[in-house]
Amino acid sequence: MSDAFGRPSLGAAVYYLDPFAALDWLEKAFGFERQFVVTDNDGQLAHSEMRFGNSYLMVCRTWAEDMASPQSIGGKNTQSVHVQLDDGIDAHCARARAAGAVITREPADQFYGDRVYAARDPEGHVWSFGQTLRKMSREEAEQLTGLKIDGWV
Repeated sequence: MSDAFGRPSLGAAVYYLDPFAALDWLEKAFGFERQFVVTDNDGQLAHSEMRFGNSYLMVCRTWAEDMASPQSIGGKNTQSVHVQLDDGIDAHCARARAAGAVITREPADQFYGDRVYAARDPEGHVWSFGQTLRKMSREEAEQLTGLKIDGWV
């Protein structure tokens, strides 16, 4: 689903101390595409959106007390963003590493059929990326893990 402007039903907002540097870095490291950037009369970021596939990401400055970059709160994350890739996850990881991302989880195959890696950006946000390698049934996943899984699609 999307709204009248063609935006997906769900997007994320990520807060940065230096949002302009974040926009540049996210393009270079992860391949996100700048959709638009709005600045105020003081040259501060008012709003921005980046696209990746059929998703969008708002890159924001920390403009209020209840919004923070992990860099400003001891590196803690209260959320992370997951991006599903169509292909090329190992090359994507290499691109992110070359741009200075700290790879916190090397690419590895998961029991549910995806290959996943995780990276930390320069301000400390944790991102994960996955690529489906093999469609798994719930029964296969339960057998592999010994876990009971409800709601498997």
